[in-house]
Amino acid sequence: MTHTPSAAAQAAAILVPRRLQGQPGERLPESCRPAAIDAALAIQAEVSAQIGDAIGGWKCGMPGAGKVVVAPIYARTIQSPGAVSLFARNGVARVEPELAFVFAHDLPPRAEPYANAEIDAAIGKVQLALELIQSRYRDPAGLSFPEALADGLVNQGLVLGPQVDLQRARESSELQLQIEIGSDTIDKPGKHPAVQPLAPLYWLVEFLRCSGQGIAAGQAVITGSYAGVLELALDQPIGIRFGDLGRMSQTFVAKP
Repeated sequence: MTHTPSAAAQAAAILVPRRLQGQPGERLPESCRPAAIDAALAIQAEVSAQIGDAIGGWKCGMPGAGKVVVAPIYARTIQSPGAVSLFARNGVARVEPELAFVFAHDLPPRAEPYANAEIDAAIGKVQLALELIQSRYRDPAGLSFPEALADGLVNQGLVLGPQVDLQRARESSELQLQIEIGSDTIDKPGKHPAVQPLAPLYWLVEFLRCSGQGIAAGQAVITGSYAGVLELALDQPIGIRFGDLGRMSQTFVAKP
C-alpha cells in the first residue's frame, strides 16, 4: 500500500530546503497551500519535524481577528553579536530590533492556565536581540496570512545580545533607537507594537499550554519589533543602541 504524505508534510518538504538553502520560491501548490490557521500551524509542526533542529525560541505577537502570531525559532539559527551570518536579499540584511525573554525553567503543558506571576518567575534573563528576516517566498506581499504563518512569519534566525534588567525591559514600551554606521548615526523612535513587551509572551505561554507543547528552559521569546524591519548594509560594523538599555555591535555577512 502506497503512503501518501499529508498536505502539511508536502508543504514542509518544499519549505524546509528553501529555509536551509536560503532560496525563495513560488507560492505552495494549491494541493498543500494552507487556507486556514490550523492548516498553517500543522505545516509549522511538519517543518519542525523535518528540519532536524531543536526549537531554541519563539516569536510571537498579540493575536488579531482571525490571526495568531507565533512561530518557532530554530536553535542552530540563534547567534551572538559579532560576525552575524544570514541569507541576504537585494544586498542588505533585514533585521528587527527586539527584546528576548529567556526562560530559566520549563513551563510544561498542564490543565490549568499559568498565572502571570508564575511566568515571570520562570524567566531567567532578558537580552537585547535582533530578529533576522527572510521569506521563503519570492513575493511575500502576495501571500495570505496562513501562507505566511506556515512559513514561520519570515523568521530566519535570532541574534542575542547583552543582558538587560528585567524590570526595565518590561517597562520599555518605547525606546529611542540609534543605528551607528561608520561616523553616521541614525535616530529612530521605537515603540513596542503591544505596548507592554510581556503581554504577547503571556499569550504565547497559554497558547503553547493549550496546544500541548509548553515552554522549555533555555528558549528565548521575542514579542515584537520596536521599529519594523531595518534594512542594513553588509560587511561593515553596525552598532544599534536600544535607548539606555544597551547596545549591540555586529557585522552582517551574507551566506553563500
